[in-house]
Amino acid sequence: MSGPSQAVHADTPLPQVLDSAMLRRTFGSFATGVTVVTVGGASPHGMTANSFTAVSLDPPLVLICVERNAIMHEALMRTGLFGVSVLRAGQQEVARYFADRRRPMGMDQFRDTACLPGARCGAPLIADAAAHFECELWRSYDGGDHSIFVGRLLSMAGSADEDVLVFLRGKFGRMAPELAAAPPGNHGAESARPR
Repeated sequence: MSGPSQAVHADTPLPQVLDSAMLRRTFGSFATGVTVVTVGGASPHGMTANSFTAVSLDPPLVLICVERNAIMHEALMRTGLFGVSVLRAGQQEVARYFADRRRPMGMDQFRDTACLPGARCGAPLIADAAAHFECELWRSYDGGDHSIFVGRLLSMAGSADEDVLVFLRGKFGRMAPELAAAPPGNHGAESARPR
């Protein structure tokens, strides 16, 4: 080590000039899966989201982050129930469609997309997705210009072996099978978990 490290405290201000375009590009260097989050009710709505994360196994919790001025934000607060469809490789057109702010609103936005009815959450779920999660809103937290919504799982379906859609540096792709599969006897990912 070349010297003592300096801790950054929460009250330490960021530089006054923070390039938001650079920040977005840097955040985008972290590969994520791609989902479509949906709500049902009188005015169903869908939204592409790559800010989906598993939180807890007991109780089973997931989180999504939604921009405060997005239609989904108010819709989720109103319904308290939502679905998450984890898109498989090859479903990038579905991801692009539900990210397009020019798409129709209400049930019309699902007209040309094959969906299944969510039996527990009442939301349309994207057909042929790698996985489906149905959730009830458990908690919400302030996340700056987003809200962090934590959902408690009501049901799930899918396969852990599906080749999923990924998003990296502004582009869709898929993870190469040789990178996704750990060699026999290699438990590196397990050993990296905090204990």
